[in-house]
Amino acid sequence: MNKRTLPAVAATLAATIALGTAGCTDSTHSGGSQRENGAPNPALANEGATVGGTPRKGGTLTVLSNQDFTHLDPARNWVIGDMDFGTRLLYRTLVTYKAEPGAKGGELVPDLAEDLGVSSNGARTWTFKLKKGLTYEDGTPITAQDVKYNVERSFSPDLPGGPDYAARYLAGAEGYRGPAEGRHLDSVKTPDDHTIVFELRKPFAEFPHATVLPTFAPVPRAQDKGPQYDNRPFSSGPYKIESYDRDKQLVLVRNPHWDQATDSVRKAYPDRLVVVMGLRANQIDDRLIASEGVDASAVSWGRLRPESTPKVLTKPAVKARLLAESTNCTEMVQMHTGRAPFDNVKVRQAVQYALDREAVVTASGGPALNDPATALMPGSLFGGKQPDTLGIPATGDPEKAKQLLKEAGKPDGITTTITVPNGDKGVAEAIQQSLGRAGIKVVIEAVDPAAFYDTIGDIKERSALVYTGWCPDYPSGSTFLPFVFDGRYIKEKGNSGNHSIFRDEATMKRMDEIAAMTDTAEANKAWQQLDGEILAKAPAAPAVIERLPLLLGTNIAGAFGHTSFGGQLDYATIGLKVPVQGGN
Repeated sequence: MNKRTLPAVAATLAATIALGTAGCTDSTHSGGSQRENGAPNPALANEGATVGGTPRKGGTLTVLSNQDFTHLDPARNWVIGDMDFGTRLLYRTLVTYKAEPGAKGGELVPDLAEDLGVSSNGARTWTFKLKKGLTYEDGTPITAQDVKYNVERSFSPDLPGGPDYAARYLAGAEGYRGPAEGRHLDSVKTPDDHTIVFELRKPFAEFPHATVLPTFAPVPRAQDKGPQYDNRPFSSGPYKIESYDRDKQLVLVRNPHWDQATDSVRKAYPDRLVVVMGLRANQIDDRLIASEGVDASAVSWGRLRPESTPKVLTKPAVKARLLAESTNCTEMVQMHTGRAPFDNVKVRQAVQYALDREAVVTASGGPALNDPATALMPGSLFGGKQPDTLGIPATGDPEKAKQLLKEAGKPDGITTTITVPNGDKGVAEAIQQSLGRAGIKVVIEAVDPAAFYDTIGDIKERSALVYTGWCPDYPSGSTFLPFVFDGRYIKEKGNSGNHSIFRDEATMKRMDEIAAMTDTAEANKAWQQLDGEILAKAPAAPAVIERLPLLLGTNIAGAFGHTSFGGQLDYATIGLKVPVQGGN
């Protein structure tokens, strides 16, 4: 899934960032960090742990944010933090993740469904039975037809940007454009109100993992308002929207018709959640460090700024409130391979060699919280550590990059543009400076984080370079490489994942061969090999594997970073030590 846009800022001195982190080892050699990608960081005491004990019922949880959500409509929600927020608070899916820290958070449990699905026809048919007694926020029953309807509306051209597992796997989905004018997918059957059957065009043993995604949440046809549904999703979860002032504030209150007896995951401790948007990142950090008044019952939506790290790591009482789970996402410079000069592989390879990943690590918060990336997929999909098939020094090789540009017929260099969320401008400047050493002049285009994916999803109007990342939806190469590098699913607008616009016949053929493998171990090995083959064709330059440092108020309980949601707080179980009512 798309990484959530995280507000990283300009670089600070690595020595300053590393205060209190003597257990970490920085890297100055090819191959990245000496700490394995995703391995526990000895500087961070709360990794894999729950902070604050068990919450008490009641009170107001405040979320301090510098941005609005990209989308909350379940047909469009495919940005990792937004998915966490939406599926834990506002709507339920057929299957979901356990609400536990560490590796257990990757385990599946039934949600709307009674079980994890039953396969037949060689994993081409999947049947789910819905639990009895499920209702929406107005007390009306949730039906299998409502799940089918949201799957169908995810194909609508006016609802771009959402997960496309349905388009990739459902039989007869080619050319389908949503339920307008009464058109429906025959491959999604609802023999009764509590049964939904999916007919796939090819075997997909991992299909239950896909049903964690918001595509498989219910939407009643009578409540659907097209693109406006984004402003007011109809709740099937523990909370409903009381008010939503875009870019300013979202208020959630309890859904009185949500039944805890049907839900083993969500605890719904707070009475109310208030998301305050549009704040400056340094303002959020300072408020949570001080943790006074309503801010004692607050959490941060985005990462701790690099400048604020010394204020936290040098104060034990504050550091005890810091979470920093691995995002399990690879940040990349993706190049528009369908547009000159990046249609030339040597130009793209020049970017790979020119990129100073250590500078990007520093700009992203320093080596205490990040590792240089040496592959496309994260280390978790390589058994814990990324390989280094290219062998490019972590600081880059500008002379090699210049030579590649010369071979590409660009001896005087090139000028290009990169698009980043405005909070990532410091990272963009690190990229700009490192590519500039090789004669690649980069102009930075910073956009509002909430508009970032819509901006880069317009492949005709977007810049040649974008800085973004991808996170596997579950631990399989099938959820990474095909979504980022399969050219058959590129869209002119609402394009998601394949931001390098990479269309390579040999790569796509190999993806199909691996997807057809029935031996999981064999498939995993094949995905790992394909990672290196794609990297050699240079549609992207991997940069960083990040952790997500999140600071909590002193009154927060039940908090942990969920590994399957990119290290974001699990909103299913978070609450307050002392139930205090409040608001902003």
